[in-house]
Amino acid sequence: MRGSVYYQSSQLVKQIFQAGVKKEDKVNPNHEHYQFVSSYKTMESYRAIWNNFFNYLLEHWKLKDFEKIEPHHIQAYMDYKVEYYPSKQYLEKISAALGKLEIALKKFAKNIHNVDREYDFSIRQTILDEDRDLKYVSNNYHNRAYNNPLFLIENLKDPLHKIAAKIQYEGGARIEGVALIKKDQMMGIKVDSITNKEVGIVLTKEKGGKSGEVLVSIDTYTNLESYILEYDKFKINRQKYYNDIKQAAISLNENPEASHGLRWNFAKRRMFEYGKAGYSYEECLQQVSYEMKHNRASITQHYLA
Repeated sequence: MRGSVYYQSSQLVKQIFQAGVKKEDKVNPNHEHYQFVSSYKTMESYRAIWNNFFNYLLEHWKLKDFEKIEPHHIQAYMDYKVEYYPSKQYLEKISAALGKLEIALKKFAKNIHNVDREYDFSIRQTILDEDRDLKYVSNNYHNRAYNNPLFLIENLKDPLHKIAAKIQYEGGARIEGVALIKKDQMMGIKVDSITNKEVGIVLTKEKGGKSGEVLVSIDTYTNLESYILEYDKFKINRQKYYNDIKQAAISLNENPEASHGLRWNFAKRRMFEYGKAGYSYEECLQQVSYEMKHNRASITQHYLA
């Protein structure tokens, strides 16, 4: 499908929305309005989530045709949302909206292309259930930091994944900040004014296109730089990276917290480093928030329990 985010979502709305459809028809597999949405307000809330999801895919995955959405996109988006400590109700609404998106895409393929195209977004329900059970949502809190992040990183199978994980652990980068790194993002060496140690600087662009420095150890920076000099860029497959982290965590009897868990480890360590450098608690919160490419200091607090 071609067109803007809003055009594509409007075409998908047409596949499943019909005002006034009876409830019994919506649950009847033999009726033409099976699985439809009949409330303007509900459809509007679903479409708002679709648009947010589509903009996320456009920005972070460069995906312009939303007929090409795959399960790992659903997983990444929900993980991305969970990082902001959403309410249980909001995460449930996201899951429901993505469920309706699956239906709309199937109907679009059938009605427009006359093909039966398979979409399986069931991972959304798995993530929702896990996040509720493991207390990732705001009415039931859970600490996502890994108990032994360095041991976890050493147990990753792919050497490139080890580099990506170290960047996230040492510098607090999001997944989109490490999935693709080019030569012009390598900014050299400087002394970190907080720890007074030499660090490597990687310039990343993450949430909302926000650019900023990510500070990593000299060893990590050197390994990354050497790889880019040889292969022109550093690039990993997100789904394979997720899977590698998950398997390593399971093998170590850790909760598989995806790559977000490494950002939680970063926040805890960096808070300690700012405190040791003489910053007040409030100043520590704000500075760590900036380094993690947030704005509000209060966001840092949910990483620290």
